[in-house]
Amino acid sequence: MSDTLHTLAGACQHSEDIKKSRFLAQAAPVQTPEQALAFVRQVGDPAATHNCWAYRIGQDYRFNDDGEPGGTAGRPILQAIEGQGIDLAVVVVTRWYGGIKLGAGGLVRAYGGTAAECLRRAERVPIVAMARLGMRCDFAELALLKARLRELEAEITREDFGAEGVDLEILLPAHRVDEAQARVTDISRGRHAARRLD
Repeated sequence: MSDTLHTLAGACQHSEDIKKSRFLAQAAPVQTPEQALAFVRQVGDPAATHNCWAYRIGQDYRFNDDGEPGGTAGRPILQAIEGQGIDLAVVVVTRWYGGIKLGAGGLVRAYGGTAAECLRRAERVPIVAMARLGMRCDFAELALLKARLRELEAEITREDFGAEGVDLEILLPAHRVDEAQARVTDISRGRHAARRLD
């Protein structure tokens, strides 16, 4: 299995009926804990019995059992996220109680299983580590430099024109940094260098 983490391409959902209770998992990509909690508030149903959730954003994670016995809902949802190799995501599993108690093991399987199936069905995109570089170039080299950096999937995030040339900041996949630095040096014939800003 690859070590590459993935995030969700967009919001998704999956529902299951388990012993007369209805479980609805809803997941979405997020960048910050604030976005994750906003999604929880947005999709949680106040009329439901429980709205349990978990998110993972890098090393930052949280989960909530929303009244279910401790460890039977939020943690299994988080384990589903981690078990699928997903990051930068939030999952809310809403339960409408149907009258039959599931027991601790049944709750773990219901919440974790519904979350896992939702994530299994979701469209995913790989998470690519990004790097930020700063550099200067002469006016005459700008068009060529931009074209050569685009070949490396670089995005220009800042462009400042001055009397001596152009100062650029670019964002690109971290594994392309050495190539980008070599191209800046080649195009400028050693007069300019790209430096890491992060």
